[in-house]
Parts: sequence; C-alpha cells; structure tokens
Amino acid sequence: MTDVLLPLAIVVPIVAATLPLALGLRYDRVGWPVAAVGTTAVAGISAAIAAEVVLNGPFDHALGGFLPPVGIELVADRLSVAVLLLVAAVSVATLAFARAAGPHGNPFYSAYLLLVGGLAGMTLTGDLFNLFVFLEITGLTTYALIASDRTGASAYASLKYLVVGTVGASLYLLGVGYVFLATGTLNMLDVQAQIVAQAGYGDPLVRASYAFIATGLALKIAIFPVHSWQPDAYQRAPDSVTTIVAALVSTTSAYALVRVTYTVFTVDFLAANRGIATALLVVSTVSIVAGSALAAMQSNLKRMFAYSSVAQFGMIGAAVALANETALLGGIVHLIGHAIMKFGLFLGIGLLALGYGTRRIEDLASAARAAPYTSGALAVLGLALVGIPPSIGFLGKWYIGVGAVDAGLAGGGAVGIAVAAAIFVSTLLTLSYVARLLERFYFAGAGLPGDHGEVPGDGAAAGGGRAGDSAATDGGEGSVAKTADGLPAPVEGAPRSSLVPDRVPTAPLLALALAVVAAVGLGFGGFSLAEWFGPFITEVFA
Repeated sequence: MTDVLLPLAIVVPIVAATLPLALGLRYDRVGWPVAAVGTTAVAGISAAIAAEVVLNGPFDHALGGFLPPVGIELVADRLSVAVLLLVAAVSVATLAFARAAGPHGNPFYSAYLLLVGGLAGMTLTGDLFNLFVFLEITGLTTYALIASDRTGASAYASLKYLVVGTVGASLYLLGVGYVFLATGTLNMLDVQAQIVAQAGYGDPLVRASYAFIATGLALKIAIFPVHSWQPDAYQRAPDSVTTIVAALVSTTSAYALVRVTYTVFTVDFLAANRGIATALLVVSTVSIVAGSALAAMQSNLKRMFAYSSVAQFGMIGAAVALANETALLGGIVHLIGHAIMKFGLFLGIGLLALGYGTRRIEDLASAARAAPYTSGALAVLGLALVGIPPSIGFLGKWYIGVGAVDAGLAGGGAVGIAVAAAIFVSTLLTLSYVARLLERFYFAGAGLPGDHGEVPGDGAAAGGGRAGDSAATDGGEGSVAKTADGLPAPVEGAPRSSLVPDRVPTAPLLALALAVVAAVGLGFGGFSLAEWFGPFITEVFA
C-alpha cells in the first residue's frame, strides 16, 4: 500500500486548493492556514516516499488499477524524489514569507496549492501526456499568481508569460503527438522500448518529436533566446510569488527535460543524432554567456537574478546535451543547488524590500549595518551562485565543466571545450554582479562622496516612511528613505524580530538561514550526491 503515497502527494494539494474558495464564503482569512496544512502534509508524504525509495528502491503506482502502458503510471526513484522533496520544502518555506508579505486573499492560496499539486505531478508522472497535463496546471496557476497583486505591470508580465508559455506547451504537445504516431504509446518506459522495436532513432517522427518537446520545454525553462518572459515575470510578480516561481517552476521543467531525454529517448538517441545534441549544446552555451552578461547589466535586484537563471539553466541544458555521466551528474546537482540558491536569494531580496523598501543595488548602501543577518545570508548565497567552494554552486559547475572537457577530448571536437570556456566566462560575469552587491552591503559607507551612499539628511526624511511604496510589487525605481546615519530606514510598520536587529519577520528569516546551510552543506556532499544519483545515472548509461 506504500505506492498509494504517490497519488496522495498530488491529490492532497489539489483537493486542498478548493477549500480556501469554499470556506472563504464564510471566513475571510482561511486561505493561509489551509495552505499551511496542505503543504505540510505534502512535505510529510514526500518524506515517506523518500524513505521508501531509500529502503526498498524505486516503486510505482498505476492510477485506477489500469496497468501501463494503457494506464497512467506514477514513479518514484532517486531523481524524482530529490525534486519532490525540493518542491515540498520550498512550498512550505515560501508560505512563511507569504504570510507577512502577501498576497493574503483566499484565491491566492487556492492557486498556490494548485501550483504545488502541478509541480508534484510533473515530478512523479511516468506518462508523457500526463506530464503535459501537469505542465499546464503549473503554467495556468503561475500566470494567475504573477498577476495576483492586480497591478498593470504584473498583469502585463503575466500576459507575456501566458503567450510564451502557451506556445511552449503547444510545441511540447505536438512532440508528444509525433511520438505517439511513431510508437503507439505514451508511457515513458514503453516509448523507450517501442522507439527501438518499431521506429529507430533515425525515424523522422522520432527526431521531430524530440525537437518539439525539447523546444517546448526550453520555452518553459527560459533558455536564451526564448527567455524573454522570465525577467518581467520575476520582477513584476509579488515577492512571495517570485520566490517560489524562481525556485521551482523552471526547475521542474528542466527536470522534465532530463527525464524525457534520458528515460524516454535515451543517451543512444543523442549519440545517433549528433546534430540535435549539438544544436541543444550550442543554444545552451549561448544562454550561459548571454544570461550572465545581461545579469551584469542590471540594477534591479530581481531582474538581475532572473537573467542569472537564464545562464544557470543554460548550464543544465548543456549538461543534458553533453551526454556523459559526469556532465549529467553535474546537471542534476546544479538543478537542485540552483533551486536552493535562487529560493534563498529571492527570499532575501523580498525580506529587504518588505523591511526597508530596497529593490535596486543603489538602495543597498550599508544595508549590512541595518540588516546584518539578511545581508550576510544574501552574501553567502551570492558567493555560492558564483561557485566559490565549498558550495553546491561550485559542485554543480565543476562536474559540468569536467564533463564538458571530457566530451571535447573524447570526441575531438571543440564544442565541449567551448562549454567549459563559457562556464568560466559566466563565472567571471557572475562574480562581477555579486561583487557589486557585496560592495553595496559592506563597503559603500554612508556619507562618503560619490556614489558610495547618501549624505545624512539628504533625500527622504530619516526614520521611516515608505519611499517607493508603489514600487513594492511592480519593480518601480523609487529611492528609499535613509536614517540620520545614512542607513536604509525601515518602512513604516516593518516587522520586528526579537532575535536579530533586522526589521524582517522571524519565520522567513529562519527559512533563509536554512537555505544558506543547505547551499553550503550540500557543497561538502560531492560523494554523497554522486552515490544518491548514481543508480539513475548508471541505469541511463547502461
């Protein structure tokens, strides 16, 4: 009966999503408690699924008792469990921030729970069409969440994402149609077998199906040049929405790309179609450099780290296309690590915006004096994003880089070496904008001449006031208020913590601290992570 846990991980949040709307007819603020109970239940179920996989190995569940390939199958293995645990942990932690930062309406929490259910479904499904269904659930709820603060800017960003996301989902569905025509089945493992038995890796339908699926997922992942929806969506969405979207939505789409590539089409397909693999590799390599360069040009914090995600997912796409064990391990490790780092970075940015109204690098002069713990956490996570050891960011980049060099030397081509060079250039560019952040936190002293801080008494009145309040959710460019010492002033009504001097809520600050611990702690886990994902990698390269 353990296999029943798999559908429960999906059904619980989807069913719970109906309760805030239903109970909201009578109670105004019932959404957050329902969401907290629902996501905590998903976390418990996910932990039980992980324990079962560790103790007894991968397992599956046939929905409705209809066995595959006719029925829909849910599957838990070490890769899917790692992503499922990530979904559960981030969804619970983001709720702690949403309680303070909003939005607070019951419809928001219904959409939030639907998003969690869609992400869990994408992670566990073993059926290509069922993956499309959950991809659409995730997409539709994300569109609604981005526009949930009801400003014109967020509505525009949501509409832009809606158009691009619909194109991506349509391309994915077209690819699924082609693979069904070629094989007569939709179950992932059965498609893998039928491609060999009926069609062959050179069949035009099989090639076209992978091309459409990969392109559709690339739109969802936001790989350059089909990334344009992401910066606007991240910048304009409410801070709590940006936190979960940046950490999970593109991450699960990248997971889907890994799963479809290696479980459905297999490494033999990439070996037999070097042109397709090379095209994915070239696009990903360009994404690595372009995303980092664009990030280095930004001054808005959310927009900066949105472009950073374009570069980081380019590395994951390159790891998929390189098709060797070291690179794939690096891609999976970076998938998990990037989600943790971006969760922490956007949570920290949101906390500073909530407490001090800061949204641009220029606003952060001496912020580490006003909010030392929040600033310190952002500094550590920024260095992890650069790839400073020991951190999960270093580990993922190292494996991908070594895999790229191995692929270049083994194949005698320059593309693998170009990937390693792109990662190096991207790391330098990432260091440049993270260094700007650290300079503002720690070295831009208040009252110094030039652009190193405001002269005390200038600008907004000391002691508070929500300067730039209209920019709180739509990414506006207003300047922040300063104290008499020239430090960022807390906004009116900013939360207080009894534990730290930072004017931020305690619960999300603790979640931020856990993200820092995870980002650094997992950096020490190279051998453990290789052992954890080893069975999946061994299976796909067998």
